[in-house]
Amino acid sequence: MKNLLKYLMVGCMALLFNAGAGAAEKGTADEAVAMVRKASEFLKKHGKEQAFAEFNNPKGAFIHKDLYIFAFLANGDGIEQANGANVKLVGKNVLEMKDADGKFLIKDILALGMGKEGKGWVDYKWPNPTTGTIDGKRTYVERVDDVVIGCGIYR
Repeated sequence: MKNLLKYLMVGCMALLFNAGAGAAEKGTADEAVAMVRKASEFLKKHGKEQAFAEFNNPKGAFIHKDLYIFAFLANGDGIEQANGANVKLVGKNVLEMKDADGKFLIKDILALGMGKEGKGWVDYKWPNPTTGTIDGKRTYVERVDDVVIGCGIYR
């Protein structure tokens, strides 16, 4: 009985350790900007088709910590071209997507990316897959030719 209890305790400790170790490390604002710029260079060098494929690759060069790249065409249609965290969104019109407070986040992202400056930050609330809570999220977007590329951080 003592051995059984000992094995149960060791098993529980291992589960707790692995659960914590599996949590994604948080990316920083500087890392998000750097990833968008890296994605921009990749897009310029390889074209949209290859870039979108790589942005959508869950084991690719554009996944780091809890950061990932997403992309839209800069035409305002709201059809997601790439999403490294959720490829089920690719090809879908998400223009009317709202955050936890009812804010049209995709409209805001596209308006910023398609605007005069073509880059900047958008703030909204979003489910954090690591914690399971609704957290503040800040996304950096930048237009490259006719593509709006973004990467967000949880605060």
